[in-house]
Amino acid sequence: MASHSLHSVLPKAPLAPVDTEVVALYASIAARGSLRVCIVLALFDLDNTLLAGDSDHAFGDYLAEIGWVDAKVHRQQNDAFYRDYQQGTLDIMAYSEFVLRPLVGRSSAELKKLQQTYVREVIEAMILPKAEALLKQHEDDIRVIVTATNHFITQPIADRLGVSHLIATEGEKREGLFTGKVAGIPCFREGKIKRVEQWKLSQGLGSLPSIFYSDSHNDLPLLLWADEAVAVDPDARLAEEAKQRNWRVVSLR
Repeated sequence: MASHSLHSVLPKAPLAPVDTEVVALYASIAARGSLRVCIVLALFDLDNTLLAGDSDHAFGDYLAEIGWVDAKVHRQQNDAFYRDYQQGTLDIMAYSEFVLRPLVGRSSAELKKLQQTYVREVIEAMILPKAEALLKQHEDDIRVIVTATNHFITQPIADRLGVSHLIATEGEKREGLFTGKVAGIPCFREGKIKRVEQWKLSQGLGSLPSIFYSDSHNDLPLLLWADEAVAVDPDARLAEEAKQRNWRVVSLR
């Protein structure tokens, strides 16, 4: 295949400054003198897709375990929200504020320690070797985790998985402290499409072929938006949808 210059690989007239990692990715591919076919925007749901469990729900249980919340009440509410999620009736604003509330007024040092211990004591056991292998298959693509779980919980998980780009629900902060409210559009259902499109615009990526991996029927909007949809250990509703639409189905378990 004929060699490609960096100019021929980079998107034309970026709408915003391109992330330095994205520039480096294009440059490294151009330096090798060939492209596989084209760079793909590889989007990954996190919970029950790349992880063998739900990091959001598990975080609630962990807070109960370490005494940051009233254990009985918090677990009951946490389980109720999770049932709503499974049934497709989740109020994402109410749930996100429920998750963020215990972080209100906590210092940066406290929160950093919480993130570290949570990943070490809970998340490590959820990491799937096959998920890491899948991420490896996409190492020449632009990899992005797109999750409804908030940024505070998921940033250290993305770091652990070696994925530099994360689109997640954002917790509002004032003077460096969480307020318990959501900032901007929650990254859930149709909100995932809006957040991905905003992110693409901010990176100046323009039009790229996309693939999205998810386990949940709640992600049908983004699965339908992507050029290729892959159901990963899907729930019953997504499995039926994947069958009807002839989507690829894979297992990372």
